[in-house]
Amino acid sequence: MKTYSEYMREFFPDFKVQKISVDAGFSCPNRDGNIGRGGCTYCRVDAFTPAYCLERGSVASQIEAGKRFFARKYPDMRYLAYFQAFTNTHGRDTALLRSLYEEAASAEGVVGIVVATRPDALPDSTLDLLREMSRRLPVWLEIGAESSHDATLRAVNRGHTWHDVEQAVERASVRGLHCGLHLIAGLPGEGDSEVLESVERACALPIETLKLHHLQILSGTELERLWREGKADVRLYTVEEYLELCVRIIERVPERIAIDRFLSQSPPGIVAAPRWNLKNYQFANMLSARLKAR
Repeated sequence: MKTYSEYMREFFPDFKVQKISVDAGFSCPNRDGNIGRGGCTYCRVDAFTPAYCLERGSVASQIEAGKRFFARKYPDMRYLAYFQAFTNTHGRDTALLRSLYEEAASAEGVVGIVVATRPDALPDSTLDLLREMSRRLPVWLEIGAESSHDATLRAVNRGHTWHDVEQAVERASVRGLHCGLHLIAGLPGEGDSEVLESVERACALPIETLKLHHLQILSGTELERLWREGKADVRLYTVEEYLELCVRIIERVPERIAIDRFLSQSPPGIVAAPRWNLKNYQFANMLSARLKAR
C-alpha cells in the first residue's frame, strides 16, 4: 500500500508538506439551485471545517492562520493550499477563480494547490486554468464521487452519476492534472460488496489518490431525520467491521494509487452515529497492526 506521505515524497523529496484548508466562500450546485436544493442528505459543512477557517477572511489570511496553527508542531513544514469547503470550482468565472488560486499559490511556503470539487462542476475553461497553473506548481483535483452506484447517488441526492465521474477524471487526466477520488463506505443501501466494487471501478480510472471514510450520521442533516424515522437503510460500521473492510480495500488498490486516508472524524458533538471515540492516529495504528498480523 502506498501511503499519502509516500506519494507526497515523490513530489517533495526534501521536506514534508501539510494541507491548509481554505474556505473561499464557494457554494455548491446541489444547494444553490443550479442542479438542486438542500445538498446531499448526509452533508453538514461545519463537520470538516477547521477552527482557523471559521472566521472567514481572505485566502492569504486563512493560509497564514493555518501556518500558525501547524507551526507549533511542524516548524519546518511546507504547505498545500487546500480549497476544501463546498465545491471549489463552482459559481465563479474564470478570472475570479484565477485570482483565488493565484492568491493561494503566492503565499509564502505554499508549494501546491488541492482543489476539492464535484465531477459536474469542471467545465473545460476551469480545467484549462488549472492546467496552466500546474506549470507553475503541482495542482491536485480531489473529486467527490462517494459511490459508483447511481441508485445510491440518487438516494443521497448527489445530483450526478458515475458516468459524470468517469468523464471528469478522463478530461482532467488528459490535461496532466493529478486526480484523486473520494468515496464513502456505508451509504444507504450499500454493504461491503458495493463499497469494494466502487473501489475497483475507481482504481480502473487514471487517478493517483483515493480518499475514504465511513459514513457518519450527523445531527441536523436530512439523513439523520430519515434514519431516526427508520427510512434510511444505512450500514453503521463498528470499528472492527471497518478495519476488516479497510484490509479488503487495500488488497484491491494497485500500488500506483496512494491511499490518502481511511478515516475522517467529525466533531463528536454533532455525530449521531456511529460514535467511535477514536482519534485518526489511533485507528491508523490499529489498521497497521492488523496488516502486520496478516
